[in-house]
Amino acid sequence: MKKILEVLKKISVAFFCVGLMQGVAFAKEIPLRGVVEGFYGTPWTFRERADMISFMSAFKMNAYIYAPKDDPYHRELWREPYPEREEKEIADLIKFAKEKRVKFIFAVSPGLDLKYSGEEGENDRNTMINKLETMYKLGVKDFAIFFDDIQDKDGKAQAEFLNYVTDNFVKKHKNISPLITVPTEYYAQNMEENSKIKEYTKNFSETINKDILVLYTGRGVVCDSIPDIEYNAVSRLYGRNLGIWWNYPVTDYMEAKLALGPVEDLPTEAKVPAIFFNPMKYEESSKIAVGTGAIYAKNPAKYNPDKAYREVIKYKYKDLANEMLLVASQSTHLENDWAKVGREDGREFNKKAAALFDKLSKNENADKEFKAIEKELAALEKATNKLLKKLPKKDLREMKPQLEELQNLTELAGKAVTLLKTRANNSENPELLEEVIMDYEEAVYRSEQVTIADGSLGKFVRDTILFVR
Repeated sequence: MKKILEVLKKISVAFFCVGLMQGVAFAKEIPLRGVVEGFYGTPWTFRERADMISFMSAFKMNAYIYAPKDDPYHRELWREPYPEREEKEIADLIKFAKEKRVKFIFAVSPGLDLKYSGEEGENDRNTMINKLETMYKLGVKDFAIFFDDIQDKDGKAQAEFLNYVTDNFVKKHKNISPLITVPTEYYAQNMEENSKIKEYTKNFSETINKDILVLYTGRGVVCDSIPDIEYNAVSRLYGRNLGIWWNYPVTDYMEAKLALGPVEDLPTEAKVPAIFFNPMKYEESSKIAVGTGAIYAKNPAKYNPDKAYREVIKYKYKDLANEMLLVASQSTHLENDWAKVGREDGREFNKKAAALFDKLSKNENADKEFKAIEKELAALEKATNKLLKKLPKKDLREMKPQLEELQNLTELAGKAVTLLKTRANNSENPELLEEVIMDYEEAVYRSEQVTIADGSLGKFVRDTILFVR
């Protein structure tokens, strides 16, 4: 019996190795999945990082990248060693992550002033290896070097630098994983020009060691989806499957709004080796999207964003889940002149609003549609009030401005309903119209500091003004 077990064990190991050689062809999950603390703005505290790592562990995520843009020793002062206090915190976090079975990936972003040649280049190579060796001694076994958001575009020099670190640091330690990197041209639209691969991407992709994991963000810095066909095309460009750095729920480019929606529209069939979600500076609020991302990464082909959304919110908010689901769905979409991501705000509300305006535009009876809108607004008002009273302190600290603004918009949307009813009865109320216009203008002004439901309640009020005028 003992010999049989030994044979079966050997067979299992053999099949496992074959699976690895075939790119984990039989695996459903993305192998490396987690969070990259890569946003601009105030970095998380030790407690926030530990809290997120605990949350990630509960949702079977297995990797956290330490890469806060505004940590000076990560980027601007990358050559400098961490002060004793900061180094102690990192050491404690490394130990904590190990206990939670989460890889702690230490990242450095040297590209602002990295030197590649001559005596300065040699000094920088040695400085980088010394910095990584220090972290290795603290317990780090996974490392990343990023070249995103810089002016330098010497792809060959950057790749040769990464190769040097691989040969002179990574390969000298048997227990270190291959490096992770982000190139300077890190989104698809910036890798090509006039249907031809740009010089930087060509040089970087052809020079870089094949073992190094390259991350990219999709067709844009912040984009609404990565279809399989697009992912495969970019991977072919690099001659390897790329990892994904997904910029949701990060809001460092639109800090007035919270990104509280689910992750969606990511590859479902491609063999993605890694995915990292870039969070908001609001660690607690980031858990909604991060949790859904964890569920996606465990089985992309069977991922249901609505089901995952409900599951994560129920896990996190328990008895307040219904209220949070209603409120969070009003703050899901982020869009400006260069970024677009997240499902539309208030999808269910918008459907009801569209049905109402359709009936009104045809001069048909809209009593049913009015009741549906009023019921939605009443539920939203009740949910917002309850959350303001009963949310845990940390959640409330992050969400209070948006919740209070949602109260204002819900009241304003109620006035808009009254205005539409007046029009439906072939009457006019110029005083109320003027009040709604003034209130809406004030809301637009406030949105520079606090934004929520701009694609749902805000849109409804704006559409009402245009319809009644």
